[in-house]
Amino acid sequence: MFYRPADGHGLPHNPFNAIVAPRPIGWISSRSADDHDNIAPYSFFNAVAYEPPQVMFASTSAKPDQDGTKDTMANIRDTGVFCVNIVEYAMREAMNATAAAWPADVDEFTAAGLEATPCETIPCLRVAKAPAALECKLTQIVELPGNTNLVAFGEVTGVHLRDDCMTDDYFDARAFKPLARMGYLDYAVVEDTFPMPRPPAPQR
Repeated sequence: MFYRPADGHGLPHNPFNAIVAPRPIGWISSRSADDHDNIAPYSFFNAVAYEPPQVMFASTSAKPDQDGTKDTMANIRDTGVFCVNIVEYAMREAMNATAAAWPADVDEFTAAGLEATPCETIPCLRVAKAPAALECKLTQIVELPGNTNLVAFGEVTGVHLRDDCMTDDYFDARAFKPLARMGYLDYAVVEDTFPMPRPPAPQR
């Protein structure tokens, strides 16, 4: 089939999220200007640069108690910092619990039964037992077409790696089984990997 998004897809559910999949999940923790801690998952997330290390995530909807966005983006806009917690399969239920539209003054760490610990380089909490966490300083927020589409970019200022996720000095995804977002209500888990060396440069 072919469809133009502006004309609608004619299907019971939008297939777009299922096409661009699997997507890594950024479990973004933040703190409001009045010291309310927050954590929520975002699957429009990725790393975007090595030097300096930088990440991005997009927020694409809004809550009635925020100004045209969600708690996470509002907090980052006010404080300039956030932390990306990497989601393992074992934490899937807690991650899903934090996806609910909690009121802005609710601490999702407590609501989801998550152990939190302070970050080292920014005034924010992180998931204590996450396989990895990236402490970030906001570099810019970009407004995309649409009513509530915002993208936050951040420079990584601190990196936490859980010791049991290190194998022979490599951060080993197989040790914790990363969770990924598919389309609709579906998720995927990474349980195996394989190497594929890059080919040499073509000779002219």
